[in-house]
Amino acid sequence: MTILYNSSLQKATFFLTGFQGLEDLHGWISIPFCSIYLTVIVGNLTILHVIRTDVTLHEPMYYFLAMLALTDLGLCLSTLPTVLGIFWFDAREIGIPACFTQLFFIHTLSLVESSVLLSMSIDRYVAICNPLHYSTVLTPGRIVKMGLSSVLRSALLILPLPFLLKRFQYCRSHVLAHAYCLHLEIMKLACSSIIVNHVYGLFVVACTVGVDSLLIFLSYALILRTVLSIASRQERLRALNTCASHICAVLLFYIPMIGLSLVHRFGEHLPHTVHLLMSYVYLLVPPLMNPIVYSIKTKQIRQRIAKKFEFIKSLRCFQQG
Repeated sequence: MTILYNSSLQKATFFLTGFQGLEDLHGWISIPFCSIYLTVIVGNLTILHVIRTDVTLHEPMYYFLAMLALTDLGLCLSTLPTVLGIFWFDAREIGIPACFTQLFFIHTLSLVESSVLLSMSIDRYVAICNPLHYSTVLTPGRIVKMGLSSVLRSALLILPLPFLLKRFQYCRSHVLAHAYCLHLEIMKLACSSIIVNHVYGLFVVACTVGVDSLLIFLSYALILRTVLSIASRQERLRALNTCASHICAVLLFYIPMIGLSLVHRFGEHLPHTVHLLMSYVYLLVPPLMNPIVYSIKTKQIRQRIAKKFEFIKSLRCFQQG
């Protein structure tokens, strides 16, 4: 495969890749991917619907959960067209404008998710360490500002990436290793020096995911210190239980990210399929598992979802009767 280049960058084309060597099985491989995408969409929409329609869930903790669900939904939808396009129609060709647009949304939403997880840790810190001021600290206006600042910070930091990539000429193989566009992969196809992209990419990761993870760790260190000072064992467990869902969400986000980084850095001898699977785990597992974790671990969400299903079931029985 070579690039289709007609003196204009806008006419250039990259080629996406599914599972190399398993092209004949793409139809079957698409079945679990369709199931995952469908579960992500239904699960996150359910969380958003429950929070929106139940007044008792109009609290800071659930507002942040709604932000997480929206971010996961956006991240899922940003990869869905190209992934399923390859599996169903072998639609591998993607123009540079479309590729850079997808790249922008994937990276921006990944950083937004990191910011939302930090906001959720601040919510848990205030709720446990300073409960008397919980409603005055986390007001609706302040929550909106936190959400907007997360989106703006992420978008403004990622916005230069497409422009940094646009200045390159691409003269190497233009077959991408994934079914979607990523900055790290595209910049390696450039003919000229990519040191600026490398440095800026490291700067973005350090001042977003790096800072966020450090502050999340610090907030939980303070939470743990407060919890251990509680005399009652039952109260300690109750306080920690309110953090269980968020801790799971943090682990679901950071463990695949670390795993993918290690595979890229030290797994050069590993089969390409391993790299591919790790990238899918990083992008799809958090959006898939977050609604499930919060539905199981958060009593209020679990009860409201159960009531919704009971209402639908009783409505059907009524219609049949």
